[in-house]
Amino acid sequence: MSEQSTYELVVGLEVHAQLLTNSKLFAGDANSFGADPNTQVSPITLGHPGTLPRMNCKAIEHAVKLGLACHCEIATVNYFARKNYFYPDLPKGYQISQHTLPICNGGYVNIRTKDGARQIQLTRIHLEEDAGKSIHDLDDAFTCLDYNRAGVPLMELVTEPCIRNSEEAFAFLTEFRKLVRWIGVCDGNMEEGSMRCDANISIRKWGATALGTKVEVKNLNSIRNVKKAIEVEYARLVNLLESGGTVIQETRGFNADNDTTYSIRVKEDAEDYRYFPDPDLTPFTVTDAMREQYRSMLPVLPEEWVQSLIQQFQLPEYDARLLAEDQELVTYFSSIVETCKYPKAVANWLIGPVKSYSNEFGLGWSEVLITPSQWKVLIELVEEGKLNFSGAAQRLLPVLMKDPSADVEALAVSMNMIQVNNASDIHAWVDAVINSMPEKVQEFRKGKKGLIGLFVGEVKKLSKGKADPKITNDILLEKLNQS
Repeated sequence: MSEQSTYELVVGLEVHAQLLTNSKLFAGDANSFGADPNTQVSPITLGHPGTLPRMNCKAIEHAVKLGLACHCEIATVNYFARKNYFYPDLPKGYQISQHTLPICNGGYVNIRTKDGARQIQLTRIHLEEDAGKSIHDLDDAFTCLDYNRAGVPLMELVTEPCIRNSEEAFAFLTEFRKLVRWIGVCDGNMEEGSMRCDANISIRKWGATALGTKVEVKNLNSIRNVKKAIEVEYARLVNLLESGGTVIQETRGFNADNDTTYSIRVKEDAEDYRYFPDPDLTPFTVTDAMREQYRSMLPVLPEEWVQSLIQQFQLPEYDARLLAEDQELVTYFSSIVETCKYPKAVANWLIGPVKSYSNEFGLGWSEVLITPSQWKVLIELVEEGKLNFSGAAQRLLPVLMKDPSADVEALAVSMNMIQVNNASDIHAWVDAVINSMPEKVQEFRKGKKGLIGLFVGEVKKLSKGKADPKITNDILLEKLNQS
């Protein structure tokens, strides 16, 4: 047994997501990314004496929506606390956060990995304000401070220590980012810092029930880096214990250039932050009426879409999950099947040729402008055998993508793509091909059945692609098998 197989990995994630509000959590400063440093600040953001915070109600709405989407219990009575610690980019010297009473408790997020589906249990989701940003590489002698981010509303999600491998962490973050984008509470852009992740990692011998000493790997800025950092830290902890060392509770960073972690500081415990209720902010209440109002504002969620697609349209689960990966895609699909009676064919087109074309040319689903009525005509022509699917995907689709106002049937006629399913015409083409290839006919009749593809191809050439492939194949087999 390898050393690593002796130890079980235990991971809990902390995810910070900046909320899509127009202003900050307790001030009227703009909440937007990319402005010049220190241009989105005010006396409240900078913690000037005598200034008073005022709650952003939109942030509460976003937090409740996310909690409902994650199956959380929503707290009725809420208040904010001061979390006291000093950093240069925290202007007040403390952070306003929720501690004893998070707005969302419990809940779960569904994930799927190669090992199957499971629920990742959540501990809490709470609201807090973001800190500013320290910039260390602009000046050789000084650290520069940008307070634009200070006071931006954050939701912090904390999972239970129930993640058992890096693939599950990757799947969880992928699903969570999709969810916050889906319901419109965060853009999920980790490269811009609007979603950040800390991983709490520990190991224990298999069969042990007590958790090991945890190490927090901080500020991971991509889902791939989270996965890699967990793998790297797991290996480091195993090697440390196997060599007789002791794990200490600490905060570490991750260097993506050489795949290593490094110590930042010994980790503080909750009591080190000296939490107490913020005296400048009154408690707030989330009523039953508010919960139901926010629930009614949620769109159909991905898992609900999957079940609906399977039950309503009898789609395979694989197709349903591919469609429900993207909100614009599944909405586009639903608009098409309102008029088209072939839902499986619609799914095949969208997750096949259309997706390939869009990926090749860097198009989003909102840029696919083919209308439901055009799709109805196109798919019915294929399903009725008047158009060949492969030919339509290769020749007709690119034209429609560039000219979505085109008349589909007229375009197919002008491109000489309408198939002939008249048996007498196809018989004539088949006879011509068989008569021109007597040696190949003899080889086929002696057992070289793979030559059928050659004959089909020759009929296709002779008919200029207009012969129905299925009828062609049937007639060829009938004639070639005649002795």
